[in-house]
Amino acid sequence: MKKRRVTASILCVVLATATVLSGCGGKKVSDNNTGNAKDGIKTEGSAEPAVYKKLYGAEAETLNYLTSSADVSHRIGANVVDTLVEYDNKGQIKPGLATDWSYDEASLTWTFHLRDAKWVDNTGKEAGAVTAQDFVDAMKYELTPENESANVQNLFGIIANAENYYNGLVYNGGADKDGTIWQPVDFSQVGVKAVDEHTLTYTLEKEVPYFLSSLVYVVYMPAYGPQLEELGKDFATAADKMYYNGAYYLEEFSPQEKHIFKKNSLNYDASLVYIDEIQEIYNAEYNTIGPEMVKRGEVDYAELSSDILDDWMSSEDTKNLISRERPKTSYSYFYCFNFNPQFDAQYEPENWKKAVNNENFRKALSSALNKTKEVAVLESASPDDFVINSITPPEFTFNGEGTDYTKVGDMANLTQTFDEKKAKEYRDLAKKELLASGVTFPVKVLMPYNPSEVNWDKECQVVEQQMESLLGNDFIDIIVEAGPADAFLTEVRRNGKFAFMKCNWGADYADPETWTDPFYQKKGENGYELGYKYGNIAKAIEDGTPSSDAALEYFTLVDQAKEIKVDINARYEAFAKAEASLVDHAFVVPFSISVSKYLANKLDVFEGQYAPFGVSNLRYKGQHLKDHFISMDEYKANRDASEK
Repeated sequence: MKKRRVTASILCVVLATATVLSGCGGKKVSDNNTGNAKDGIKTEGSAEPAVYKKLYGAEAETLNYLTSSADVSHRIGANVVDTLVEYDNKGQIKPGLATDWSYDEASLTWTFHLRDAKWVDNTGKEAGAVTAQDFVDAMKYELTPENESANVQNLFGIIANAENYYNGLVYNGGADKDGTIWQPVDFSQVGVKAVDEHTLTYTLEKEVPYFLSSLVYVVYMPAYGPQLEELGKDFATAADKMYYNGAYYLEEFSPQEKHIFKKNSLNYDASLVYIDEIQEIYNAEYNTIGPEMVKRGEVDYAELSSDILDDWMSSEDTKNLISRERPKTSYSYFYCFNFNPQFDAQYEPENWKKAVNNENFRKALSSALNKTKEVAVLESASPDDFVINSITPPEFTFNGEGTDYTKVGDMANLTQTFDEKKAKEYRDLAKKELLASGVTFPVKVLMPYNPSEVNWDKECQVVEQQMESLLGNDFIDIIVEAGPADAFLTEVRRNGKFAFMKCNWGADYADPETWTDPFYQKKGENGYELGYKYGNIAKAIEDGTPSSDAALEYFTLVDQAKEIKVDINARYEAFAKAEASLVDHAFVVPFSISVSKYLANKLDVFEGQYAPFGVSNLRYKGQHLKDHFISMDEYKANRDASEK
């Protein structure tokens, strides 16, 4: 499959000169741009609006896109709040709320000129104009500790004085646990300014090669300033407690009941919004109920699990209802080992802690994981197409010479981790070492899953059977356990209630540094901040375990790579060395890119916005509601057309 390359050299050109891009907004159109079918699309003049209906099974923890880091919350924010720039359906950057922009290398300052745009309430009524101050106020809100933004660290070291301002509020002249003194800083010193109503500037802390691409992430979204000031922490706690400037406004948000999105006719790009209403209906059993509702014509979208796919493909009634997700390199899946277990005593957390800090034990599990067999649960025809050997997916980004980052430096040496012979060798070495340290066998390996994710339970069963069979159930006892469907991220991963679990990460910007964010922990004078990062690798250093040197090696290599700002090839080489160290020491096990789910869907997924980072892929803007479900032949034709 052909894919468009976003090369680092292109991003460097943006930084090397004062780049200016411009564009014009769409013309104003009627609310209902649907109607008579043309190529299966409802077109203008219809008496009925285009209404897209689907079920969902995991509820957003909050509507507050400024504070949430959860994908399920970002899906809402992405459709109701616009960003400064956007990406089209071919992955090319285009104007969004900004019509043009420029960069001054000497002052490290980006300048954006905003178009005329409007905020609306949850009835679609105009609430105010979008101004540069809305971006300033949104960032100040994020940098206010009492608002507890999970995204705030994305601003540290990027926006001038963002970290100083935040920590100045936290410590108010006092010292943090590392002994660093943080004096109060006035917000006027933070590198975000409203020059006038339509001119916004960001001044950077340092040279940031990927800054422009990061603007499609939630941390740089605006919010209506007067409303933020009025509501404070109550902002975005309900549909009527936030304003909207995106393609849609959220008319109704009834948790674990329904979400109703309505087309925002006051959006500057309303002519490119072809679906008038989106109805998302909650059902905890949506995985099983959705396909049946498709057959009854009650919904326009459903994910098809592996246990029904063969029947659907062989049935004349359903075989032409099947298509797939758009392939994407924006997400990577990998297995994490947890170095700071907080699960119940019945799963023997202290025993696990000793075992996981033994590198041969981790390598035994890493080498025993047959990735192809597990991916086959989701994709039986060609599972190896989705298996990866690194955390960063192939074709995510390219260095200045156009070389795929996964082929740069030490990354090129990462190969398939599954090896039955090595797995047994590592097991035998680990068992000898761990017995000497007092570990009891079998080691209990708690492996939870989110029941709202199609087929994850089946994947876990395959992993349990395959790994226990290879390593022996006298060595490990993998315990598969369903976690909560709602707030799984918070309740399970962030609270450390797992031993070994499949995790994922979505890129926030077009640079290898984004793939260090789940694991890298900054060291202070008194240790590392624990609790939020995947697996809490730094716990090995704090506890002085046998894995402390390897963990320190990774963090040091990341620090060194981050310091390389201008020489992109050297920067990529350095990050490649760090990622290879992370994988070689088996702190994580690379697994797969996103396997394109099989769907029944009335949307052409290749019409939507696309970028391997940020929230672009979550938007409905640009997609037409068809009067039929997309078949696999139509899906392939649409894919081929999108690559031309």
